[in-house]
Amino acid sequence: MADFGFNEHHQNEVINYMRFARSKRVLRLKTIDSCFEELKDSRLVEETFTVDEVKEMLDGLQVVVRGEVEVELINTAHTNVLLLRQLFSQAEKFYLRLQTDISELENRELLEQVAEFEKTDFKTASKLNQEISKPKLAPLNEAGVSELLNKEIARLQEENDKLKSRLRVLESQAMSVLDEKTKAERALKDLQKMQGEHQVAAQSKEISSLEDTVAALKEDYERSLSANAASQKDLQENLISSKHELLRVQEQLALAEKELDKKFQQTAAYRNMKEILTKKNEQIKEIRKRLQRYEPDE
Repeated sequence: MADFGFNEHHQNEVINYMRFARSKRVLRLKTIDSCFEELKDSRLVEETFTVDEVKEMLDGLQVVVRGEVEVELINTAHTNVLLLRQLFSQAEKFYLRLQTDISELENRELLEQVAEFEKTDFKTASKLNQEISKPKLAPLNEAGVSELLNKEIARLQEENDKLKSRLRVLESQAMSVLDEKTKAERALKDLQKMQGEHQVAAQSKEISSLEDTVAALKEDYERSLSANAASQKDLQENLISSKHELLRVQEQLALAEKELDKKFQQTAAYRNMKEILTKKNEQIKEIRKRLQRYEPDE
């Protein structure tokens, strides 16, 4: 078995597995033999058989044997999977990555070596392993474990250093972005403040202009009120004067009527008085027209 490069422990493990596989194979062969024996005992009771009877017996035997062989092949494949699972699980505990080469499973030379080993060395190795306890994959020696752990620690340390370096770069980038954000926010606040001041100044200027306009309008209104008051006062004075004039004219008219009665017989005087009355009447009409214009304002 030295041709395979196994140490003594691994060689014993291989022998244990081959013993297990051989026992399963022997058991399945006995099952197949029993199928033939059962056919002989149950069907071969006559001396002659027809072709159809022989064909029927062979077909039935084929179904039974095929089923037994298929079950054995499936069970062997599943058993190999479980064995590989054990190997991979123990290898992962020591951070080992095992790889398989499926093409080597059909290497005729290696298969012949395994068959030769089974014929020659299997029995001797079996005797030596009779006192070995339940088979279990042993861990690597202490030196190998330490070396693997040191390599894994070194790898993890290197990866940790890379992560720390990457973290420092990311932190630096984050601080830079944060500074840019702070500057942008400060610039935005300053801009908003300037815009607010400009808006306040513009609004203040507009308010001052409106106040000036209102003051000017108020002044014009007061001036207009003063002018209207003065005009109203003048109108009132003119009205009073006109009323006085009217009274005076009415008095003169009354006197004129009295005189007219006295001098009615005097033609020249009558005519003169008539002319005066006519003029006075026209004056009265004019005064009334003026009064009609002023009295609504009053």
